[in-house]
Amino acid sequence: MNMTIRRFAARVGAVALCSAALCTVPMMAQGGGGGGRMMMTPDDQLAAIDKAVTLTSDQKPQVKAILDLDAKKRSDMMAAQDPDMRAKMMAMRTDEQTKIKAILTDDQKAKYDAYLASMPRGRGPGGGGAPGGGAPPAAPPQ
Repeated sequence: MNMTIRRFAARVGAVALCSAALCTVPMMAQGGGGGGRMMMTPDDQLAAIDKAVTLTSDQKPQVKAILDLDAKKRSDMMAAQDPDMRAKMMAMRTDEQTKIKAILTDDQKAKYDAYLASMPRGRGPGGGGAPGGGAPPAAPPQ
C-alpha cells in the first residue's frame, strides 16, 4: 500500500513540475519573466524602425549610430545605478526620437510617429520602463 502511495505522489509531483515549466515558457517569451523589462538591442530597434518607415541605405547607419550611443548611455546609467535614471532615460528617449526624426523625410516622419504611437505606453523603441509610464498620449487634432 505504501509503495502505491509513493508512486502516485511521485507521478503527481512530476505532472505538477512539468505543468509549471510549460506555463512559464510562454510567459517568459512575452517578456513576463524578466521583471517586465525586456530591452530591445539597437539592431532590433533598427529593424523595427526600418520596417515601420522603410529607411534608405544612407539613413540606416545614421539611425544605428544614434541607437548604439543611447544603448551605451543606458547601460552605463544602469551599471552606475543612477538615482535619476528614470527621468534621464525618458529625456534621452525623447532626444533620441528627435534625432531620428531629423534624419527622416516628411513621409517617414508620419510613419515614425505612427510607429511610436503603436508602442505600448511607456515604452519607446528601446523597451524598458514600467508599463503605463512615460508621457501621456498626444491630444487628437481638432
